[in-house]
Amino acid sequence: MNASLILSNILNPPVLFFFIGMSAVFLKSDLEIPQPIPKLFSLYLLFAIGFKGGHEIHESGLNAEITLTLLAAIIVAAIVPIYSFFILKLKLDIYNSAAIAAAYGSISAVTFVTASSFLSRLGIDFGGHMVAALALMESPAIIIGLLLVQLFANRSENEEKLSVSEVLREACLNGSVFLLVGSLFVGIVTSQQGWESLKPFTGELFYGVLTFFLLDMGLVAARRIQDLKKSGSFLIGFSILMPVFNAIVGILIAALIGMSKGNALLFAVLCASASYIAVPAAMRMSVPEANPSLYISMALALTFPFNIIVGIPIYLGIINQFWL
Repeated sequence: MNASLILSNILNPPVLFFFIGMSAVFLKSDLEIPQPIPKLFSLYLLFAIGFKGGHEIHESGLNAEITLTLLAAIIVAAIVPIYSFFILKLKLDIYNSAAIAAAYGSISAVTFVTASSFLSRLGIDFGGHMVAALALMESPAIIIGLLLVQLFANRSENEEKLSVSEVLREACLNGSVFLLVGSLFVGIVTSQQGWESLKPFTGELFYGVLTFFLLDMGLVAARRIQDLKKSGSFLIGFSILMPVFNAIVGILIAALIGMSKGNALLFAVLCASASYIAVPAAMRMSVPEANPSLYISMALALTFPFNIIVGIPIYLGIINQFWL
C-alpha cells in the first residue's frame, strides 16, 4: 500500500516539477525563476490556504476535537525543539543545536500545502482548522530555541535582552505568520459570500501556483545539497529520521484525540516538517553564532524533499493501517 501511495505521489505534477527543478541544477541548465516571483508565489499560497481554512472553520464551527488539536499543536511545537536540542548537542555546539532544533520544531507551510493537495487528489476530507494549527506551530519553536540558547550558552546580559525582544517580535509578527493568520481571520468573518467572491482566485489557480513554486523549490534544494557534504552522516541521518519519529508521535496524538484520517495526516506532516523560512530568519538575527548553511540545508535540501516525495504517502500508509 505504501509503495502505491509513493508512486501515486511521485506522479503528481507538482512533485514531478520539483524533480525537474533539481535536475536542472544537476545538469547545469540555465533554468531559473526570477527572484521576486517565488516570493509572490509563497505569499499567494499562504493567503489561499489561510482564507480557505478560515472559510471551512466558519462552516464547521468549533468543537472538542478542534480545541484539542490546536492545543496539541502548540504543545508539540514547544516540546520537539527540546528533545531535538539534546540529541543534537551530542555532536554540535549549543548555538547550532538550538538553531537546528528550532527549525525542526517549527513547520513548513509548503509541505502542508503539498499534503493538502495530495489528500484532495485522493478524495480524503480534512478540516480547515488544520490551517490554524499550522499558524500556531510556527512561533513556539523560535521562542524555545532562544530560551535554550539563554539557558545553556554564555552570553552577556545586554545581548540576551536584545535577542528576547527582537525574536519574540519576529516569532509573532513575521510576514508568513501575519499573512496566514490575517487570511484565516478574513475567511472566518466573510463567510460564504467572501468565499464565493474569491473562489476563482483561491481555488482554480492554487494547483498551478503550487506546481510552479515547487519547480523553484527544486532549484533551491538542489543548490543547497552541496552544503550538506560538509555536515556529516549524523546531521544527514537526523534530517531523515527525526521527521519520521515526529510524524509517528503526531499520528499517536491524532489517534488519541480521535482525528479523522485527513486531519491525522496533516497533523503528522506538521509534526514532521521543518522550517526553512521563518526560523532561519529569526535565528540569523538572534543566534548569529549558528551556521545557517547547516539548519537551512538540512530543512530544505533533505527534510523537505523527503517529506513531499516519500514521507507524506508513508505517513498516510501508517494511518491507513490503524484508522477504520
